[in-house]
Amino acid sequence: MAVLLHNDDYTTMEFVIEVLIRFFKRTPEESVKIMLSVHERGSGVAGVYPAEIAETKVSQVMDYAKASGFPLRATTEPA
Repeated sequence: MAVLLHNDDYTTMEFVIEVLIRFFKRTPEESVKIMLSVHERGSGVAGVYPAEIAETKVSQVMDYAKASGFPLRATTEPA
């Protein structure tokens, strides 16, 4: 399953990069590229995982974003 991050008008680009590094083990360079995709296209693929891991990552990201005061949304879709 692919884990997607979705653009919104409130979550900062820096926070999206932090999430990609923290939860998806992306490098800073990869994180910037994915963040720009989220920003320009409305969504971007953070990673592809087995279904159970993908769902866990979505929950972790959503909980972390909420605790940080951001409405960042993550979803899964078939890869």
